[in-house]
Amino acid sequence: MSLVHITGFINGEFLPMSNQLQPVYDPGNTTNQIGTISNTPLHDVENAVKSAHQAFLKWKDTSIQERQDLLKKASELIFQQKDKLKELLVSEHGGMLWEAETDFYLGSGVMSMYAKAPHDILIPKEIAEDTGWIRIHKRPKGVISAIVPWNMPIVLTMMKLGPLLLAGNTVVLKPSPFAALALTQLLAKIAEVFPKGVINVVHGDADVGNLMTSHPLVRKVAFTGGTATGAAVMASAAQSIKDVTLELGGNDAAIILENIDFKAILPKLLKGVFTRSGQICFAVKRIYVPRDKLDLYFDLLCEEVDKYKIGHGLDAEASFGPLNNKKQWSIVQKFIENAKVSDQCEVRELGQKINPEQWDQGYYILPHAVKTMENSLEIVQLEQFGPIIPLIGYETVEQAIEYANDNEQGLCSSVWSDNIELAYEIAKKIEAGSTFINSHSFDSLQLGMPFGGVKQSGIGRELDINETLKSYLEPHSIRYIK
Repeated sequence: MSLVHITGFINGEFLPMSNQLQPVYDPGNTTNQIGTISNTPLHDVENAVKSAHQAFLKWKDTSIQERQDLLKKASELIFQQKDKLKELLVSEHGGMLWEAETDFYLGSGVMSMYAKAPHDILIPKEIAEDTGWIRIHKRPKGVISAIVPWNMPIVLTMMKLGPLLLAGNTVVLKPSPFAALALTQLLAKIAEVFPKGVINVVHGDADVGNLMTSHPLVRKVAFTGGTATGAAVMASAAQSIKDVTLELGGNDAAIILENIDFKAILPKLLKGVFTRSGQICFAVKRIYVPRDKLDLYFDLLCEEVDKYKIGHGLDAEASFGPLNNKKQWSIVQKFIENAKVSDQCEVRELGQKINPEQWDQGYYILPHAVKTMENSLEIVQLEQFGPIIPLIGYETVEQAIEYANDNEQGLCSSVWSDNIELAYEIAKKIEAGSTFINSHSFDSLQLGMPFGGVKQSGIGRELDINETLKSYLEPHSIRYIK
């Protein structure tokens, strides 16, 4: 694979290479450079916002049908580009090939959903009165700043791009530097379908992000990423009273009830734990099991996880790949070390290394399982974002619910039981944006189902056509009195 060099993409054109270059290395083989990112100088970020604003002045007046026709073309393009870009995506973000393919499939599906969205929410509504009328128009906000992470960059980008474009907005988007190559190439292709300046891409670190979130021409910020960064984004946007959508971290709980065959559900449960090496915001990160079954269930889980093989994402034999970057690798290693020295839990290292002689050249970590009765442990209370799973014993179902809710994050959750009505009653008591019954993975999501968190897991919802579109529109009430 030849080196891929990318720059910012503004008003339909790639910028020349800047003198601020970031090399990109394969997290599965850090001796292998796969590309270079040219960071966008701040004056060009300024130009990107201005270009988006100029494009907005015309784009906002296009018909709903025209926008949807272009979204349909974009959906088709994403699907067409999948085979060209999927291996590059794996080489820059460390996921498995099937995970990268899923990212493209989901991204295409999101754009297709908005291409077929009913027009009801976008068209003016009239309320007749004896004394006149009220007409409520839905106006696009303007320029949107979108900042997306590295773990599933295609679908997470389209979850913002689809609704904001359909609503008549324009965008300046910043990919994560840990997954910018494939996404930038894809966005440049999609941008060709739309008028120049509607879609713009910039690259950089906090200084670029700060300008994007504070610029006076930006009317809304849509961010997916960590909770701490989300708080900084919110604070920056607050200086000029911008709207925000924040999809932040999760520490998702799975509650296992007595009346279910734990061994039978393990394949589905573990898919929710270890997909993307646990680096998914709504991955299962805590499993609560009945106290008297804790030892048995821990052994059953370890037996299954010990079959996993860990290697490069392009290795068909691998169950999952490396972590994405050195910082995250160090965080996960610290979680493991702290758990090992605690006298309140048991830690088991599991799985097998593929090509162990190459492990020092990548951010690999074997899966780890932790057994404990202490809900207050760091490894339970904090989001690990790696291949670690704690099993925590509970005495009563009420205690399991209390444990699940005793956390500042609340993205997703799950309840596992043969008694669906009982599971439903428990699900209603969990503080989370979504609760799944007998599943907890990408299979649990459905286009059109609201996705987002409560507490410190975020503000707003994505994937729900009505709620999401509303967040990119401004109601404008016009009243006539006779």
